[in-house]
Amino acid sequence: MAILEARDLQKQYKMGEHIVNALAGVDFAVQKGEFVAIMGPSGSGKSTLLHLLGGLDKASEGDVTLAGQRLSVLNDKQATLVRRHNVGFIFQFFNLLPTLTTEENVALPLIIDGKPLRRYEARITGLLELVGLTDRRGHKPDQLSGGEQQRVAIARALVTEPAIVLADEPTGNLDSKTGAVIMDLLRRSCDELGQTVVIVTHDSRAATYADRTVLLKDGHIAGIIDCRDVDDMTERLRMIIGAMEALST
Repeated sequence: MAILEARDLQKQYKMGEHIVNALAGVDFAVQKGEFVAIMGPSGSGKSTLLHLLGGLDKASEGDVTLAGQRLSVLNDKQATLVRRHNVGFIFQFFNLLPTLTTEENVALPLIIDGKPLRRYEARITGLLELVGLTDRRGHKPDQLSGGEQQRVAIARALVTEPAIVLADEPTGNLDSKTGAVIMDLLRRSCDELGQTVVIVTHDSRAATYADRTVLLKDGHIAGIIDCRDVDDMTERLRMIIGAMEALST
């Protein structure tokens, strides 16, 4: 069952007197429990697509259906509620509140939604265990490493049990070793929690953790690499690098 679907998705921007086609008719679907990576050259439309899929921006044409809700027919308030209840976001630069502790940052989406935190204590504790930050729950962001801050961001994205997690360059601000830890956590969230995850990444190694990699070029889907039957990570990497090299020719 598709938890997220885009149909003929188009997005145009006006730059001076020129119209830029960031997306030019994208058809895209993500199944429940699937891990999908989106890759492409700079300017291919990756981040634009992610923002449209998460309801952070509106399409010029076409439609996005998120957890059964068509975003194009919703007003801003309705779209905000659908996004709040169905999407967990992970950003490259973490976006943690500096005055809050690890535990408070994880709980923030629940606080915003007016949820009683006592009811979610076990959930928060379980997520801190999942991301390996039980002993850092009282620390503030400036007391954490970059990798630890991104792990807080992952726990925060998962705390509401969203229909889908969208991650924009989740390893882009991290060294390769820490990035591998972050990708392993996202993979585990699919395998152990049944979470659906979509990431935008420029990192071919990060994409090897995904079930499928969608390749964008000039606002179009240029290809899809299906790795679900490829267990060898080296072979997955070879496939992805080869496809990215072909895109640039």
